[in-house]
Amino acid sequence: MKELPAHVTSDKRTPDFTDATVPKGLLRRHLTKQGTWASIVILEGRLRYRILEPVVAEFELSPERPGVVEPAVPHEVELIGPVRFYVEFFSEPGP
Repeated sequence: MKELPAHVTSDKRTPDFTDATVPKGLLRRHLTKQGTWASIVILEGRLRYRILEPVVAEFELSPERPGVVEPAVPHEVELIGPVRFYVEFFSEPGP
């Protein structure tokens, strides 16, 4: 899994989601805009993060292992029991 580049800056973050409140859109194929990175931060429990293209990969996220979402890369998450997490979005500097 990639790491957040040092040059990106935090833009916003979602509220905390739980297994009961996670938006359905996160559970199926979606992507961030070009130039937008994200960090999936697990506060409690575990979550499966699946990259769908260009190379399929799967990672189990936990409080010790956040997930990094690359710009415009299709992905989805899957719940693994009770979980509490949020997503923080980062942008690359403009031209």
